[in-house]
Amino acid sequence: MRVRIIFILKNKGSFVPFHHQFLLAQLIKGILVKGGDEQFVSSNFYNFSGLKGQTKISRNGLHFYSSRVTLVLSSANKGLIDYFLKHLFSFPQIEVGTMMLIPEAVEKEDDQDLGEAVKFVCISPLVLVKPSFSDDRGKKFISPQTDPFSDLLYESTMIRMEKTGMYSPEEIESFYKFQLVPDKNYLLKIKEQQKKFARIYPLYDQDVKYEIRGYTFPFTLYAAKEVQDFLFINGLGLYTHKGFGMLDLAHADPGKGTSKYEFAKSMAFQSK
Repeated sequence: MRVRIIFILKNKGSFVPFHHQFLLAQLIKGILVKGGDEQFVSSNFYNFSGLKGQTKISRNGLHFYSSRVTLVLSSANKGLIDYFLKHLFSFPQIEVGTMMLIPEAVEKEDDQDLGEAVKFVCISPLVLVKPSFSDDRGKKFISPQTDPFSDLLYESTMIRMEKTGMYSPEEIESFYKFQLVPDKNYLLKIKEQQKKFARIYPLYDQDVKYEIRGYTFPFTLYAAKEVQDFLFINGLGLYTHKGFGMLDLAHADPGKGTSKYEFAKSMAFQSK
């Protein structure tokens, strides 16, 4: 299930770093921890986008000028989403960077019927390799047009699908078809404009800062329907619970395909 959380922005012009996933990861994990339910505190099976709204770029990062901003949160566990929303909405205001945000509403994205060939765009960067203190392998560039790129994503996907316990060993074995084909025209256009689709991003893991390479570009994925469904909800690649690897359908209309989402709100934290 994917939901869009809508916030009122109190201080227009406020900003977050250009890549602010680590701030959102800290916020989300902090709210899950404060709720106190261990099954959700220990879960890594969720994914989220960056904040979306009308922005301008400066040396400080992304400045937001819209009256409202949105955050997409996704998980196959509806209970986790409801748990998070219940505690999020118990706060009259949250802060991300210099932004002061008031939780206002939640919309549920319509379910998608995906096939075995799906064109995706990256809402947040794809991470292929775990970083290490001993070397710079986490920052190594791997061309999306090579087999190792697909192979690394396939390996991490199968490991994550197996860990959910939702798929039998026979099903995992049957998901051998997996090929990511990047949009060549997009990559060529990016190169001609001297822009980048692969950058170095900060990652905080157990309060330790690492640097990792992330990739953002449109691509077509050829895989079993079960794999497509899993990745659309849980994200693609490594560190999806830290806001990396969120996907959306290419040419999707952001203004359509949602409905108001109701959940049980709690007053548990307002006195704290």
